Amino acid sequence: MIMLIRNVFIYICGALLLTASHLSFAQNVRVFVHHNVADYKVWKKGYDDFAPQQKKGGVYFQQVFQSVDNPNNVTVIHDFHSLEKAKAFFESEELKATMKKIGSLGNAEIWYVHLDGSHK
Repeated sequence: MIMLIRNVFIYICGALLLTASHLSFAQNVRVFVHHNVADYKVWKKGYDDFAPQQKKGGVYFQQVFQSVDNPNNVTVIHDFHSLEKAKAFFESEELKATMKKIGSLGNAEIWYVHLDGSHK
């Protein structure tokens, strides 16, 4: 009887681990944002200051890239665990106001992609 209970426990734990890992990576999304900024140094400080709101909005990884030809031409990536969280973050009024305040110029080009293997 103890062996049966142990085997059932191991089976349930294994199933839970597989399900949890599948769910956490099932919809991972990377968002690319490309835009020009008025002054990279000013923009970058404002971007860095917005980090707590990124985390609160579901960003679990981010990286900033500067064009080699134009330092005020910026591409940023943000990773989320779901498309819904990503879209909600980029549609937020707080983000839009901050982008304008820190010197983002014009409309940013934003596109959403599945991270490799996360959509299978």
